[in-house]
Amino acid sequence: MTLLDFRTAGESHGKGLTIILQGLPAGLPLTAEDIAADLARRQLGYGRSKRQQIEQDQAEITAGVRHGLTLGSPIALFVRNRVWEEWQEVMRIEPGDGGGKKVTRLRPGHADQAGAMKYGFDDARNVLERASARETAARVAAGAICRRLLAEFGIEVHSHTVAIGEVCLPSAVGEPDWHAVEQSPVRCADAQISKRMVAAVDAAREAGDTLGGVFEVRATGAPIGLVSHVHWDKKLDGQLAQAIMSIHSIKGVEIGGGFVVAAGPGSQAHDVILAPEHWSDRAWQRASNRAGGLEGGITNGEPLIVRGAAKPISTLSNPLPSVDLGTGEEIRAHYERSDVCVVPAAGVVGEAMVCFVLARALLEKFGGDSLAETKRNHASYTKTIGPRGGPAVRLEEEETTEA
Repeated sequence: MTLLDFRTAGESHGKGLTIILQGLPAGLPLTAEDIAADLARRQLGYGRSKRQQIEQDQAEITAGVRHGLTLGSPIALFVRNRVWEEWQEVMRIEPGDGGGKKVTRLRPGHADQAGAMKYGFDDARNVLERASARETAARVAAGAICRRLLAEFGIEVHSHTVAIGEVCLPSAVGEPDWHAVEQSPVRCADAQISKRMVAAVDAAREAGDTLGGVFEVRATGAPIGLVSHVHWDKKLDGQLAQAIMSIHSIKGVEIGGGFVVAAGPGSQAHDVILAPEHWSDRAWQRASNRAGGLEGGITNGEPLIVRGAAKPISTLSNPLPSVDLGTGEEIRAHYERSDVCVVPAAGVVGEAMVCFVLARALLEKFGGDSLAETKRNHASYTKTIGPRGGPAVRLEEEETTEA
């Protein structure tokens, strides 16, 4: 079958966002409602701009699904931009003068200057429209479909906010209360730290500034053995790092204990493998999970943990000094509209990217042309998970002999 992949198209103030997702098996139950919840979650989070009150993102499935089931062909989605009505002249596709002034006030930290130089533009809007994080709505739509596939195999993906500015959760915090996370305005389960995060965002807004932070994505239920150690580009931690780093404003990625583990001795860095008598609900359990569910670039059965560090976004209501693209004169950077903090929403985007990478890894190992075939492959492999020569393997051999 085709390797799972997706592509997005569209500009921040254009007519909308188009998504093409290919490589899913036929027979996966899917409706627009499966996508709507994640799109709505992306628009929440304390510190977002007024645009999130204007947009009410909904994904229209335009191809690849019939009678609520995927067909095995590419899936096409469209997410409409509600601001299009006011931006039609500025963003018109037909030849014209652009309906307004060129954007030449370059923003430090954005793609404005580098993109304009690369493509030879004299108007930074040609860069900023596509470089905008509005594109992440398309990623979340694609990720929601991947989440629907993962659910068929008992894999769940969640995220929460670990830090906003200097306010952060204690490093020893374990599995969060996911209901409490979704009730928090900053998507942090700790009520007291959540309040401090909100106060930090308020202070940044008052100063005309922005704040970054860290989100954590956790995936449970992934089987042992996804992806491989044999090539540099096959390792799952590398694929996850690339996926998370591709999100707008992300400047750092951490797997499991990450930098904390790097600062300590080896005796405090690795996860002791427990004997079978200590296993509870699954085979091959560990005494800890400092590796974040990955060893040698392969899933080891423990929860997968990946964090993304988001810089403060580059559009400030109190703009930084900059230079005009056309004249070279010193000016203040362009300001149109801005979030103050996007970390809570970035966590939802992080979930989408992890869902995509895991779904691709799952289909690479078990993928069939139909969901039923994929499930059979998964079930067959799962029976082999156990100590070599142990009960799981003997059971598989007995079934093979009987067949």
